[in-house]
Amino acid sequence: MNIAFIVDVFPILSETFVINQVTGLIDRGHEVHIYARQADGNKPHPDVEKYKLVECTRYLPAIPQNYLARFFYALYLFATNFSQAPLVLLRSLNIFKYGKRAASLRLFYSTLPFLDAPKYDIIHCQFGRQAICRFGFYSYEGVVLREIGAVEGNLITTFRGYDISWYLHQYGENVYDGLFEKGDFFYTNCEFFRQRVIQLGCDENKIVVHGSGIDCSRFTFKARYPDASGLIRIATTGRLIEKKGIEYAIRAIAEVAKVYPNVEFNIIGDGELKEHFVQIIQELNIADKVHLKGWRNQKEIISILDETHIFVAPSVTASDGNQDAPVNTLKEAMAMGLPVIGTLHGGIPELVEDGICGFLVPERDHKAIAQKLIYLIEHPEIWPQMGLSGRKKVENNYDTNKLNSELVAMYKQVSGNDLYSKDKKNPLPSASPKYI
Repeated sequence: MNIAFIVDVFPILSETFVINQVTGLIDRGHEVHIYARQADGNKPHPDVEKYKLVECTRYLPAIPQNYLARFFYALYLFATNFSQAPLVLLRSLNIFKYGKRAASLRLFYSTLPFLDAPKYDIIHCQFGRQAICRFGFYSYEGVVLREIGAVEGNLITTFRGYDISWYLHQYGENVYDGLFEKGDFFYTNCEFFRQRVIQLGCDENKIVVHGSGIDCSRFTFKARYPDASGLIRIATTGRLIEKKGIEYAIRAIAEVAKVYPNVEFNIIGDGELKEHFVQIIQELNIADKVHLKGWRNQKEIISILDETHIFVAPSVTASDGNQDAPVNTLKEAMAMGLPVIGTLHGGIPELVEDGICGFLVPERDHKAIAQKLIYLIEHPEIWPQMGLSGRKKVENNYDTNKLNSELVAMYKQVSGNDLYSKDKKNPLPSASPKYI
């Protein structure tokens, strides 16, 4: 099959699920092209180089901020590319149909990477907002690009988290109405978000749950036991943003340290709240116990987790409505045998079985996190069994190799049925309400 991925930034280390899907499809003999707005400046995932993924990625040309410069550059690009796809370029300038998208010339610029694109079996928009892309947010618009003839294929859209939480808060609950009508098929990475998408108006027969996977073979299981030194190492991984709830983990560590001072908390990641966290750590007088490790590549993260006893994922619903699915960093920790503490938030309860793989606590409740940490510190005999249960849960439900095989099956079903026809009368025959 010929498959197109539409993403925003590629490659980006925080979205390994995209890389895992691309490499899985390539390993299965399919051709994948990636369309991205820009590249990430950080060191990429090792598979990016191994599979030469940048070579199969087409980037949006830089769009000048100054409208006059944008206009003259568009004239040049129009003249040099007109012979390739004259009708496509002309349609992209139809201000009567596409309004600001066309008038701003952003739709015109968005067509350029697709001008020599082949016909695709599948066009996969990795987030809902990449399928519609309201004016002024992102430049790629999967639905409109297909409508003007820039790209051809069956359109699949994934809803992964903030596109079905923050994005709705920002643009309203009707933002996906056109996508639900024109898109061919949809999936979410958890049942929590699937139900939300259905409530928004998506046909329940056109949407399934397909989890975000990890390569379990890269995360070696190890039963956890206390160190002879008595030091308890706790860790979390994630961007330093409100949604990740890291502030509540920091405050929990301060509570734990009153009872068990021989504790260490490593925070792996970076982000806009770093200085705020530094201030909290200083105010709580726990600078010797809490360490902001900054960004780390996957190998470095694995090295830190290998020496860790307990993992915390304290996600919360952000003030802007942003929510998490079952986060991959939590899956990675579970795959390595760590007992975990998560929150009753978004899709996390679908991953963490309370009392089996770890514990679940309410959002924004640092005292509840502290209580569970203290319980785990006082009962190290349950660590190995919790770790083993977590590993089995991830292997059974979130192994990327299994999920990539399911993804191919879904692609074949979608492209093998007349879902791309205008009447949309043919449903996906063998899709269950939840899973393929």
